[in-house]
Amino acid sequence: MPAPTPVPDPTPVPDLPVTFRPGLTRAILLTAGVAIFLVISAVALLLEQLGPGERLSFIVTGALVFWVLARLARVRVVADDTGVTVVNIAGERRLAWAEILRVNLRPGDPWVFLDLSDGTSLPALGIQPGIARARAVADARALRTLVEHRAARDPERDQG
Repeated sequence: MPAPTPVPDPTPVPDLPVTFRPGLTRAILLTAGVAIFLVISAVALLLEQLGPGERLSFIVTGALVFWVLARLARVRVVADDTGVTVVNIAGERRLAWAEILRVNLRPGDPWVFLDLSDGTSLPALGIQPGIARARAVADARALRTLVEHRAARDPERDQG
């Protein structure tokens, strides 16, 4: 009787470094930001009854809207040999591979959550199923595969 053939891993381990980000969402946010800034600035320059201070306030408002949308578009998850960097809207956090216990993307979740060794959960907005669900699921699987691959290479991880 022949030996059973092993089932291949459905998700290959990605080459490092790898960056996960919501590409279509990012493009939409940056395009909208530029368009809003240009429209508000054009309105400020075309309205003749506005004084210099009022024109400047319009332009600053447009720049502020662009800045907010650019902050929303900067989210990403970067995995490299030493760990994972999660860049969210308000900040950035560097994690060693051993700190990540699980990668979760459950139905209805707005983004991936990382379960950490300190008992907390960290949202990773760089992988979000909003517009491109299939891409987010593939990215979550790839990150999960990386975490599991690193856990298999680090025997001290499960002892902590």
